[in-house]
Amino acid sequence: MKRITILALILTGTIGLMRLGHGQESSPSPTKTAIFAGGCFWCIQPAFDKAAGVIKTVVGYSGGTEPNPTYERVSSEKTGYRESIEITYDPIKISYDQLLDIYWRQIDPTQADGQFTDIGPSYRAAIFYSDNEEKKIAEASKEKLARSGKFDKPIATEILAAMKFYPAEAYHQKYYQQNPGHFEAFEKGSGRVSFEKKIWAVDR
Repeated sequence: MKRITILALILTGTIGLMRLGHGQESSPSPTKTAIFAGGCFWCIQPAFDKAAGVIKTVVGYSGGTEPNPTYERVSSEKTGYRESIEITYDPIKISYDQLLDIYWRQIDPTQADGQFTDIGPSYRAAIFYSDNEEKKIAEASKEKLARSGKFDKPIATEILAAMKFYPAEAYHQKYYQQNPGHFEAFEKGSGRVSFEKKIWAVDR
């Protein structure tokens, strides 16, 4: 009688493990990250936060080599860093190409010296690709934009190999939520809002 009970327990445990294993197989797909520079990082974060499939966004610095950059150092325009955003996303729900479509609508891709009223190396737009596949997608997206007829100047946004990304200080994260009044005034004053309305017929 004891042997039958033990056997039953062993079989029950085996079935439980099989069910657990089956559940693990259906776990969420691995996430991916994308890094873009688009001028003031405060201004490019909201659109990505709203996108379905985006899990997390962090603003920070990329494109330079000095370790542990700070806002003060980056804004001195001596480090090579650009204000950037790192986007963690679910590639099943949103593709890299779709992220690029969002990105293009946040910037003036014909401006080479910065973005809108923010002028200087740290505000220059760039797409930082992590592998050849991302590079190909970015180049195709840029070419598509150039052929769209929306701009009468060449597309100046650079496509560069990704470098280490450093998160910015806490007071820069989700600035549009932390300081909505100042953010809205700054965004409108910079010319971004009127530019988006003109080029993309965005109602904001």
